[in-house]
Amino acid sequence: MKMKNEALDAKPMVRQPAQDIPLYASIDVLVAGGGPAGIGAALAAARCGASVLLVEQRGYLGGMATVSQVPAFCPYTDQMKPIIRGIGLEILEDMKRSMADEFQRDWQGRYDWVPIDAEVLKRLLDEKMAKAGVNVLYHTFLGNVLHEQGHVEAAIIHNKSGTQAVKAAIYVDATSDADIVWHAGGPLVKGGDEGELQPGTMCFVLHNLSRSTFLAHADQTGSDLRHSIREGIAAGELKVAREWAGISWLNEHTAGFNFGHVFGIDGSNADDLSRGATEGRVLVHHIVQWLRRSVPGFANAYLGTTGEQIGIRETRRIVGDYVITADDFLGCRSFPDDIARNAYFIDIHMAKPTSGMTMVHLPPGQSHGIPYRALLPVGLDNVIVAGRAISTDRATQGSTRVMPNCFAMGEAAGTAAALLTKQKRSSTRSLDVETLQRQLVHKGAWLGEEINERLRTQRSI
Repeated sequence: MKMKNEALDAKPMVRQPAQDIPLYASIDVLVAGGGPAGIGAALAAARCGASVLLVEQRGYLGGMATVSQVPAFCPYTDQMKPIIRGIGLEILEDMKRSMADEFQRDWQGRYDWVPIDAEVLKRLLDEKMAKAGVNVLYHTFLGNVLHEQGHVEAAIIHNKSGTQAVKAAIYVDATSDADIVWHAGGPLVKGGDEGELQPGTMCFVLHNLSRSTFLAHADQTGSDLRHSIREGIAAGELKVAREWAGISWLNEHTAGFNFGHVFGIDGSNADDLSRGATEGRVLVHHIVQWLRRSVPGFANAYLGTTGEQIGIRETRRIVGDYVITADDFLGCRSFPDDIARNAYFIDIHMAKPTSGMTMVHLPPGQSHGIPYRALLPVGLDNVIVAGRAISTDRATQGSTRVMPNCFAMGEAAGTAAALLTKQKRSSTRSLDVETLQRQLVHKGAWLGEEINERLRTQRSI
């Protein structure tokens, strides 16, 4: 559904007096948002020599992996080989190396559905930012942008130090909700034709479990968790809409859960986020009580953590120079300006409890390209968008939205931003795409066999 930026028009207004705003920093690249897309963008830009400020509203990086306790990374592979490489694969492998020996043995050489330890990931990302020379400003919220004739002049940030401004040559919008584009008045769409949105999920972590008891019962009876959920729903003991839960075991006694939906949540609306937090915690309490009663190995489960924010799957999408469509996905289409590949299936969660799931898989070994043009918002010349808000139709957003893809898109956005500033350019459309692709391939990204084979022997800039 097309959306307007005048979301607050119906409310009474107050006038804020004109004021001079202190300039916090003037840098090459501002990255807004510290999730996977922002992480990839900030590291890539800094490693290419740009001065980078990364602003993040929480006190740590990681996005949904840490803020919302999403328990595992979606697949990095096309079922045959890793296609998310570069910075994203580096972070995955370094996280695994930081885990306990048993975890390392279990997940060595595996790249799909790897469980996430949020605390390990937070510390790892801090270390990487420091080593790369990224200036990270935590507890900071992007409140507005100053723009004129399609050019963003400054970003307005808010934190405990007050209201300040940041000037950059290039702005990378990795907010997940296209906040920079929204504030700059760029065209956006949201959800389906009737405004429907995928539901949110309050993920959580349980301790004091017995994985061996749980798995032994499943082996002996053939009754997995889905079977138990189905029985619980039928008996009226479990109030969830879907007969499925994702469990990611960190060790014998601790697991993260992606379980249950909270409907009608727009992650770009503060009232909805507040309702999602309270309803999500109520639902988690209900689920945990049911797990203790009903699932072998979970009788002594202890709830350790719920997400600081409910997990969000879908909000705004930009209208970019190119809109990636379901036909592109199904046709495994490649583009001359590809900056990443995607093989994750279309995964659209039901907008209502009575709706169905939409899942469409590609054949093993197949993927489609993500063109640079899909990161460029129409009407803005010095903004690059990375993450789930890139320019796609709704079906394809259900595929491109996941964290490994966001790492790859972020790395491309940050690399492009650094190349532009090195060339003293501020128009994102003036960049030679082959130069960008060459740099990405040189740094380990996989853009498809044809592009990688052609560019891997060429020197990067």
